[in-house]
Amino acid sequence: MTFLFGVEHEVAFLNRDGKFADFTCTKFADFAQIIDRLPTYADDHLQLRVGDAGIRSKRWYIEGFERFSDSDKVIDCTSKGIEIRTTIHSDIQGVIKELTTSFELLREVAGELGFLPVLTSFNPYKTVFEPYPPLNDYEIKQLQAYPDEQTAYIYMVTYGPDLNISVPDLPIEQVIDIGKKLTYYSPYIVPFSYSSPFYNGTLWEGLSVRTFIRTGKRPAALVFVPEEEQLIKSAPSLTKIARLPAEIGRIEFKAFDSCDDFSTYAALLALLKGLILDKSLFGRAITPDASLHQISAKEGFDNKDILMNAREILQAAEVSLGDDPDVELLAPLKLMLEQRQTKSHQLIELFQRVGSIEDALKQTY
Repeated sequence: MTFLFGVEHEVAFLNRDGKFADFTCTKFADFAQIIDRLPTYADDHLQLRVGDAGIRSKRWYIEGFERFSDSDKVIDCTSKGIEIRTTIHSDIQGVIKELTTSFELLREVAGELGFLPVLTSFNPYKTVFEPYPPLNDYEIKQLQAYPDEQTAYIYMVTYGPDLNISVPDLPIEQVIDIGKKLTYYSPYIVPFSYSSPFYNGTLWEGLSVRTFIRTGKRPAALVFVPEEEQLIKSAPSLTKIARLPAEIGRIEFKAFDSCDDFSTYAALLALLKGLILDKSLFGRAITPDASLHQISAKEGFDNKDILMNAREILQAAEVSLGDDPDVELLAPLKLMLEQRQTKSHQLIELFQRVGSIEDALKQTY
Protein backbone atom coordinates (compact mmCIF):
# COMPACT_ATOMS: atom_id res chain seq x y z
CA MET A 1 0.00 0.00 0.00
CA THR A 2 1.36 3.42 -0.97
CA PHE A 3 1.24 6.23 1.57
CA LEU A 4 1.80 9.95 1.04
CA PHE A 5 2.37 12.39 3.91
CA GLY A 6 2.22 16.13 4.57
CA VAL A 7 2.12 18.42 7.61
CA GLU A 8 0.63 21.88 8.18
CA HIS A 9 1.98 23.44 11.36
CA GLU A 10 0.80 26.73 12.91
CA VAL A 11 3.32 28.90 14.73
CA ALA A 12 2.53 31.53 17.37
CA PHE A 13 4.99 34.29 18.32
CA LEU A 14 6.04 36.71 21.02
CA ASN A 15 6.88 40.17 19.66
CA ARG A 16 9.97 42.24 20.46
CA ASP A 17 8.26 43.54 23.63
CA GLY A 18 7.87 39.94 24.81
CA LYS A 19 4.11 40.16 24.33
CA PHE A 20 1.98 37.43 22.74
CA ALA A 21 1.65 38.50 19.09
CA ASP A 22 -2.01 37.98 18.19
CA PHE A 23 -4.73 39.92 16.36
CA THR A 24 -4.97 42.47 19.20
CA CYS A 25 -1.45 43.85 18.66
CA THR A 26 -0.15 42.48 15.35
CA LYS A 27 -1.04 43.70 11.88
CA PHE A 28 -0.99 41.67 8.66
CA ALA A 29 2.03 43.77 7.56
CA ASP A 30 4.02 42.72 10.65
CA PHE A 31 3.87 39.06 9.63
CA ALA A 32 3.98 39.85 5.88
CA GLN A 33 7.51 41.27 6.23
CA ILE A 34 8.60 37.86 7.55
CA ILE A 35 6.93 35.97 4.67
CA ASP A 36 8.45 38.38 2.10
CA ARG A 37 11.96 37.39 3.15
CA LEU A 38 11.31 33.64 2.86
CA PRO A 39 12.03 31.74 -0.38
CA THR A 40 9.58 30.68 -3.10
CA TYR A 41 9.89 27.17 -4.61
CA ALA A 42 8.89 26.94 -8.27
CA ASP A 43 6.67 23.83 -8.35
CA ASP A 44 4.97 24.10 -4.96
CA HIS A 45 1.72 25.40 -6.48
CA LEU A 46 1.14 21.94 -8.00
CA GLN A 47 0.74 20.52 -4.47
CA LEU A 48 -0.05 23.49 -2.25
CA ARG A 49 -3.20 25.51 -2.80
CA VAL A 50 -2.57 29.21 -3.40
CA GLY A 51 -6.18 30.38 -2.90
CA ASP A 52 -7.95 33.42 -4.35
CA ALA A 53 -6.38 36.12 -2.18
CA GLY A 54 -2.80 35.07 -3.04
CA ILE A 55 -1.88 34.99 0.67
CA ARG A 56 -0.79 31.35 0.35
CA SER A 57 1.81 31.63 -2.41
CA LYS A 58 4.66 30.08 -0.36
CA ARG A 59 5.28 27.19 2.05
CA TRP A 60 4.73 29.78 4.79
CA TYR A 61 1.64 31.94 4.91
CA ILE A 62 -0.20 34.20 7.35
CA GLU A 63 -2.98 32.35 9.13
CA GLY A 64 -5.93 34.56 9.85
CA PHE A 65 -9.44 35.74 9.10
CA GLU A 66 -9.83 37.29 5.67
CA ARG A 67 -11.93 40.46 5.51
CA PHE A 68 -13.91 41.39 2.41
CA SER A 69 -15.42 44.55 1.01
CA ASP A 70 -19.04 44.14 -0.05
CA SER A 71 -17.83 41.85 -2.85
CA ASP A 72 -15.37 38.96 -3.13
CA LYS A 73 -12.43 41.38 -2.92
CA VAL A 74 -10.16 40.70 0.08
CA ILE A 75 -9.31 44.01 1.80
CA ASP A 76 -7.49 42.77 4.91
CA CYS A 77 -6.56 39.67 6.86
CA THR A 78 -6.79 39.75 10.67
CA SER A 79 -3.71 37.73 11.64
CA LYS A 80 -3.05 35.15 14.33
CA GLY A 81 0.30 33.64 13.30
CA ILE A 82 2.18 31.89 10.50
CA GLU A 83 1.48 28.44 9.10
CA ILE A 84 4.16 26.21 7.57
CA ARG A 85 3.05 23.67 4.94
CA THR A 86 5.19 20.86 3.65
CA THR A 87 5.04 19.43 0.16
CA ILE A 88 3.88 15.82 -0.27
CA HIS A 89 6.35 13.08 0.68
CA SER A 90 6.29 9.31 0.30
CA ASP A 91 7.98 8.82 3.69
CA ILE A 92 7.48 10.24 7.18
CA GLN A 93 11.14 11.13 7.73
CA GLY A 94 11.17 13.19 4.52
CA VAL A 95 8.20 15.27 5.62
CA ILE A 96 9.66 15.89 9.10
CA LYS A 97 13.01 16.88 7.59
CA GLU A 98 11.31 19.46 5.31
CA LEU A 99 9.19 20.78 8.19
CA THR A 100 12.32 21.19 10.35
CA THR A 101 14.17 23.06 7.57
CA SER A 102 11.19 25.37 6.94
CA PHE A 103 10.79 26.04 10.66
CA GLU A 104 14.48 26.90 11.11
CA LEU A 105 14.28 29.35 8.19
CA LEU A 106 11.17 30.92 9.71
CA ARG A 107 12.77 31.16 13.16
CA GLU A 108 15.84 32.87 11.73
CA VAL A 109 13.95 35.47 9.63
CA ALA A 110 11.33 36.12 12.34
CA GLY A 111 14.12 36.59 14.92
CA GLU A 112 15.77 39.26 12.75
CA LEU A 113 12.45 41.14 12.77
CA GLY A 114 11.88 40.83 16.53
CA PHE A 115 9.53 37.81 16.63
CA LEU A 116 10.17 34.66 18.68
CA PRO A 117 8.29 31.43 17.79
CA VAL A 118 6.58 29.88 20.82
CA LEU A 119 4.51 26.76 21.34
CA THR A 120 0.89 27.07 22.33
CA SER A 121 -2.28 25.51 20.95
CA PHE A 122 -4.65 28.12 22.35
CA ASN A 123 -4.26 31.87 22.72
CA PRO A 124 -3.15 32.23 26.38
CA TYR A 125 -4.96 35.56 26.80
CA LYS A 126 -7.88 35.86 24.38
CA THR A 127 -10.76 33.45 24.88
CA VAL A 128 -12.68 34.42 21.76
CA PHE A 129 -12.26 36.31 18.48
CA GLU A 130 -14.70 39.06 17.60
CA PRO A 131 -14.19 40.61 14.15
CA TYR A 132 -13.64 44.37 14.18
CA PRO A 133 -15.11 46.21 12.39
CA PRO A 134 -18.21 43.97 12.63
CA LEU A 135 -18.95 41.73 9.62
CA ASN A 136 -20.69 43.34 6.66
CA ASP A 137 -23.65 41.74 4.81
CA TYR A 138 -21.43 40.08 2.20
CA GLU A 139 -19.23 38.50 4.89
CA ILE A 140 -22.23 37.28 6.90
CA LYS A 141 -23.70 35.65 3.78
CA GLN A 142 -20.33 33.98 3.03
CA LEU A 143 -20.10 32.56 6.55
CA GLN A 144 -23.65 31.23 6.41
CA ALA A 145 -22.85 29.41 3.17
CA TYR A 146 -19.99 27.45 4.80
CA PRO A 147 -20.96 25.93 8.18
CA ASP A 148 -17.33 25.36 9.27
CA GLU A 149 -16.50 29.02 8.67
CA GLN A 150 -19.05 29.95 11.34
CA THR A 151 -16.57 28.73 13.92
CA ALA A 152 -13.99 31.42 12.99
CA TYR A 153 -14.32 32.69 16.56
CA ILE A 154 -12.71 29.37 17.59
CA TYR A 155 -9.98 28.89 14.99
CA MET A 156 -8.67 32.43 15.46
CA VAL A 157 -7.68 31.60 19.06
CA THR A 158 -6.43 28.04 18.40
CA TYR A 159 -3.13 26.79 16.96
CA GLY A 160 -2.77 23.23 15.76
CA PRO A 161 -1.44 21.00 13.01
CA ASP A 162 -3.06 19.16 10.15
CA LEU A 163 -1.38 15.78 9.75
CA ASN A 164 -2.16 14.68 6.21
CA ILE A 165 -2.12 11.15 4.83
CA SER A 166 -3.20 9.91 1.40
CA VAL A 167 -3.51 6.30 0.31
CA PRO A 168 -3.84 6.61 -3.48
CA ASP A 169 -4.62 2.89 -3.99
CA LEU A 170 -7.81 2.94 -1.90
CA PRO A 171 -11.31 3.58 -3.29
CA ILE A 172 -12.86 6.77 -1.91
CA GLU A 173 -15.50 4.83 0.11
CA GLN A 174 -12.70 3.18 2.08
CA VAL A 175 -10.95 6.50 2.61
CA ILE A 176 -14.18 7.99 4.01
CA ASP A 177 -14.47 4.95 6.30
CA ILE A 178 -10.94 5.66 7.60
CA GLY A 179 -12.04 9.26 8.27
CA LYS A 180 -14.94 7.91 10.36
CA LYS A 181 -12.57 5.60 12.22
CA LEU A 182 -10.11 8.38 13.08
CA THR A 183 -13.01 10.59 14.18
CA TYR A 184 -14.24 7.85 16.53
CA TYR A 185 -10.82 7.17 18.13
CA SER A 186 -9.73 10.82 18.27
CA PRO A 187 -10.43 11.43 22.02
CA TYR A 188 -8.02 8.61 22.93
CA ILE A 189 -5.09 9.66 20.72
CA VAL A 190 -5.16 13.47 20.99
CA PRO A 191 -3.60 13.55 24.52
CA PHE A 192 -0.27 12.50 22.96
CA SER A 193 -0.05 16.08 21.65
CA TYR A 194 -1.53 18.19 24.47
CA SER A 195 0.11 21.62 24.76
CA SER A 196 -2.57 24.16 25.75
CA PRO A 197 -2.84 24.44 29.54
CA PHE A 198 -3.20 28.29 29.55
CA TYR A 199 -6.48 30.17 29.32
CA ASN A 200 -7.46 33.78 29.90
CA GLY A 201 -4.07 34.76 31.32
CA THR A 202 -3.56 31.88 33.75
CA LEU A 203 -3.50 28.09 34.12
CA TRP A 204 -6.58 26.27 32.87
CA GLU A 205 -7.98 23.39 34.96
CA GLY A 206 -6.90 20.75 32.45
CA LEU A 207 -4.36 19.84 29.76
CA SER A 208 -5.86 21.03 26.47
CA VAL A 209 -8.25 23.95 26.45
CA ARG A 210 -8.01 23.79 22.63
CA THR A 211 -9.52 20.30 22.56
CA PHE A 212 -12.11 21.21 25.20
CA ILE A 213 -13.44 24.15 23.21
CA ARG A 214 -12.74 23.10 19.62
CA THR A 215 -13.35 19.43 18.96
CA GLY A 216 -16.99 18.71 18.29
CA LYS A 217 -17.60 22.14 16.79
CA ARG A 218 -14.70 21.61 14.38
CA PRO A 219 -13.79 18.29 12.68
CA ALA A 220 -11.35 15.71 14.06
CA ALA A 221 -10.68 14.34 10.56
CA LEU A 222 -11.52 15.66 7.11
CA VAL A 223 -11.55 13.60 3.89
CA PHE A 224 -11.19 15.27 0.48
CA VAL A 225 -13.43 13.70 -2.17
CA PRO A 226 -13.52 14.31 -5.95
CA GLU A 227 -17.30 14.30 -6.51
CA GLU A 228 -20.18 16.29 -5.02
CA GLU A 229 -22.30 13.14 -4.51
CA GLN A 230 -19.61 11.64 -2.24
CA LEU A 231 -20.05 14.41 0.34
CA ILE A 232 -21.60 13.42 3.66
CA LYS A 233 -23.82 16.11 5.13
CA SER A 234 -22.64 16.73 8.69
CA ALA A 235 -21.66 19.54 11.05
CA PRO A 236 -18.77 19.68 11.54
CA SER A 237 -17.85 18.35 8.09
CA LEU A 238 -16.25 14.94 7.61
CA THR A 239 -15.89 15.38 3.85
CA LYS A 240 -14.89 18.24 1.58
CA ILE A 241 -14.50 18.66 -2.19
CA ALA A 242 -10.85 18.46 -3.31
CA ARG A 243 -9.64 21.77 -4.73
CA LEU A 244 -6.53 20.33 -6.42
CA PRO A 245 -5.92 16.88 -7.97
CA ALA A 246 -3.24 16.39 -5.27
CA GLU A 247 -5.94 16.69 -2.56
CA ILE A 248 -8.19 13.87 -3.81
CA GLY A 249 -8.38 11.11 -1.18
CA ARG A 250 -6.38 13.08 1.37
CA ILE A 251 -7.23 12.52 5.03
CA GLU A 252 -6.43 15.50 7.25
CA PHE A 253 -6.28 14.72 10.94
CA LYS A 254 -7.03 18.06 12.60
CA ALA A 255 -7.59 17.36 16.31
CA PHE A 256 -4.01 17.23 17.64
CA ASP A 257 -2.49 20.13 19.58
CA SER A 258 0.72 21.68 18.19
CA CYS A 259 4.07 20.06 18.98
CA ASP A 260 7.45 21.80 19.24
CA ASP A 261 9.35 18.52 19.02
CA PHE A 262 8.71 17.43 15.45
CA SER A 263 9.65 13.81 16.25
CA THR A 264 6.25 13.73 18.00
CA TYR A 265 4.64 14.48 14.62
CA ALA A 266 6.64 11.60 13.14
CA ALA A 267 5.27 9.35 15.90
CA LEU A 268 1.70 10.56 15.35
CA LEU A 269 1.94 10.06 11.56
CA ALA A 270 3.19 6.51 12.20
CA LEU A 271 0.24 5.99 14.58
CA LEU A 272 -2.25 7.23 11.95
CA LYS A 273 -0.60 5.01 9.34
CA GLY A 274 -0.94 2.02 11.67
CA LEU A 275 -4.62 2.86 12.26
CA ILE A 276 -5.24 2.98 8.50
CA LEU A 277 -3.66 -0.47 8.11
CA ASP A 278 -5.43 -1.90 11.18
CA LYS A 279 -8.39 -4.28 10.74
CA SER A 280 -9.17 -4.91 14.43
CA LEU A 281 -10.75 -1.63 15.58
CA PHE A 282 -14.40 -1.27 14.60
CA GLY A 283 -15.45 2.12 16.07
CA ARG A 284 -16.79 4.63 13.52
CA ALA A 285 -18.27 8.16 13.86
CA ILE A 286 -19.24 10.88 11.39
CA THR A 287 -18.79 13.69 13.93
CA PRO A 288 -16.45 13.84 16.97
CA ASP A 289 -17.85 13.04 20.41
CA ALA A 290 -17.60 16.48 22.06
CA SER A 291 -18.20 15.35 25.66
CA LEU A 292 -15.60 12.56 25.42
CA HIS A 293 -13.09 15.04 23.97
CA GLN A 294 -13.81 17.32 26.93
CA ILE A 295 -13.08 14.53 29.44
CA SER A 296 -9.90 13.76 27.50
CA ALA A 297 -8.93 17.47 27.44
CA LYS A 298 -9.27 17.80 31.20
CA GLU A 299 -7.75 14.53 32.38
CA GLY A 300 -5.66 13.10 29.54
CA PHE A 301 -4.08 9.76 30.39
CA ASP A 302 -5.04 10.13 34.06
CA ASN A 303 -8.50 9.05 32.98
CA LYS A 304 -8.67 5.22 33.09
CA ASP A 305 -10.91 4.92 30.02
CA ILE A 306 -8.72 7.26 27.93
CA LEU A 307 -5.54 5.47 29.06
CA MET A 308 -6.90 1.98 28.41
CA ASN A 309 -8.17 2.86 24.93
CA ALA A 310 -4.98 4.74 24.03
CA ARG A 311 -2.99 1.61 24.98
CA GLU A 312 -5.23 -0.61 22.87
CA ILE A 313 -5.04 1.73 19.85
CA LEU A 314 -1.24 2.08 20.07
CA GLN A 315 -0.90 -1.68 20.28
CA ALA A 316 -3.22 -2.17 17.28
CA ALA A 317 -1.16 0.32 15.26
CA GLU A 318 2.07 -1.43 16.26
CA VAL A 319 0.71 -4.85 15.23
CA SER A 320 -0.56 -3.45 11.91
CA LEU A 321 2.76 -1.84 11.06
CA GLY A 322 4.48 -5.19 11.70
CA ASP A 323 8.02 -5.09 10.32
CA ASP A 324 7.57 -1.68 8.67
CA PRO A 325 10.52 0.49 9.87
CA ASP A 326 7.99 3.22 10.81
CA VAL A 327 6.99 1.07 13.79
CA GLU A 328 10.14 2.40 15.52
CA LEU A 329 8.72 5.93 15.35
CA LEU A 330 6.02 4.99 17.91
CA ALA A 331 8.61 4.88 20.75
CA PRO A 332 7.92 8.41 22.16
CA LEU A 333 4.20 7.62 22.41
CA LYS A 334 4.88 4.47 24.44
CA LEU A 335 7.00 6.51 26.82
CA MET A 336 4.24 9.13 27.20
CA LEU A 337 1.71 6.41 28.07
CA GLU A 338 4.08 4.83 30.55
CA GLN A 339 4.71 8.16 32.30
CA ARG A 340 1.23 9.61 31.61
CA GLN A 341 3.04 12.85 30.81
CA THR A 342 2.27 15.29 27.99
CA LYS A 343 3.84 18.57 26.87
CA SER A 344 1.14 20.35 28.89
CA HIS A 345 2.55 18.83 32.08
CA GLN A 346 5.95 20.37 31.24
CA LEU A 347 4.39 23.76 30.46
CA ILE A 348 2.43 23.74 33.73
CA GLU A 349 5.59 22.91 35.67
CA LEU A 350 7.53 25.65 33.83
CA PHE A 351 4.81 28.21 34.56
CA GLN A 352 4.77 27.29 38.23
CA ARG A 353 8.54 27.66 38.34
CA VAL A 354 9.00 30.91 36.38
CA GLY A 355 5.69 32.57 37.27
CA SER A 356 4.71 33.99 33.86
CA ILE A 357 3.16 32.54 30.73
CA GLU A 358 5.61 34.39 28.43
CA ASP A 359 8.64 33.14 30.33
CA ALA A 360 7.31 29.59 30.16
CA LEU A 361 6.62 29.91 26.41
CA LYS A 362 10.13 31.28 25.80
CA GLN A 363 11.45 27.86 26.79
CA THR A 364 9.58 26.01 24.02
CA TYR A 365 11.04 25.03 20.61
